Amino acid sequence: MIPHWAVERRKMVDCQLRRRAIRDERVLAAMLEIPREQFVPPEERVSAYADRPIPIGRGQTVSQPYMTALMAESLELTGGETVLEIGAGSGYAAAVLGALAAQVVSIEIVPALADLARENLRRAGRGGNVTVVCGDGSMGYPEMAPYDAISVAAGAPEIPAALLEQLRDPGRLVIPVGDWGHQNLRVVVKHGGRVSDRVATGCLFVPLRGSDGWQ
Repeated sequence: MIPHWAVERRKMVDCQLRRRAIRDERVLAAMLEIPREQFVPPEERVSAYADRPIPIGRGQTVSQPYMTALMAESLELTGGETVLEIGAGSGYAAAVLGALAAQVVSIEIVPALADLARENLRRAGRGGNVTVVCGDGSMGYPEMAPYDAISVAAGAPEIPAALLEQLRDPGRLVIPVGDWGHQNLRVVVKHGGRVSDRVATGCLFVPLRGSDGWQ
């Protein structure tokens, strides 16, 4: 039986997101709108809305829907921001962020995945305000800095200094931080020249690759 994707998206929002206290209605609307099934491999589409990460090849995954929503909600986007995403993967989270912000720059270190993200975004009709570039995301993307918000979809041993430098004041950054196997999703706020952060939840992401991440 071929799933009715709109029904699957509604179940995801109601059963996975609202029940876990995702409250931002703009985030919930974006998750309801973006066709997640178009951002996973064909052999995984029957599980596109499952409550788990989905492998996309080359050792990478598209995050669990709840984690995508939590990271987007933690950025507190209102619609006019420029957002930097580290780790484009299949392009799904970039599409969600693109529905919430004015402009998204998504950087991916694996060339084949950068191409995949661009194609998925194009096919889903979500590429209008999302730019995918190939490069070392641990160093950010200074060409378009500063950013109102930064979302990092890979775990780092510590918050890369380059990302803090490229974050606007005021601005917000979400990033998994910790040792491989034990990470916390940290929400970093820059305001008035000061930087504070809190732990949103425990998590497990693939390692951040690059000169300021895991080697």
